[in-house]
Amino acid sequence: MNLKNLLSALILAGFAGAASAEEDPAVARTVEQVKMLDALYKTAIVLITEHYVENPSSISAATASKLLFAEMKKNGFHDIRLLGLTDQLTNPEENTPTGDFEKTAAERLLGGDEHYKRVIKEGDKRYLYIATGVPVVMEKCVMCHANFKDKTGPIGALAYKVAVIE
Repeated sequence: MNLKNLLSALILAGFAGAASAEEDPAVARTVEQVKMLDALYKTAIVLITEHYVENPSSISAATASKLLFAEMKKNGFHDIRLLGLTDQLTNPEENTPTGDFEKTAAERLLGGDEHYKRVIKEGDKRYLYIATGVPVVMEKCVMCHANFKDKTGPIGALAYKVAVIE
């Protein structure tokens, strides 16, 4: 599969039918914003892997992405975590799903859902929590993660916490 088709499949897989017609318009706007963020982050992960990961000692796309995620949080834009969904995590203290939302999202994504979302009110503000699956999309992924070879379905997830765009 060429890079363009690979990216399209990866990006669209996480959001088929994410917003429904009867959904709160503010939540639907926020889902659209997260769709853009999901496309951006997944594209970056694939491009970093494709162009810069040459061997197991190279900085991984996951490590680079976590640095980017930390900057977004530090600047108050949104919170995003990379979750591991397999029984062999490289950094279990960082990537294990925690809390009710992440644990439920992991179960749902592993069960075949394309995404899992929830709106949660914290104080006087609403937040969209949404998780999308991250599958193995290229051979370079298994260069460092041999346990992912021939694995179908999500091996990880991106879990977002984004303020609802009221």
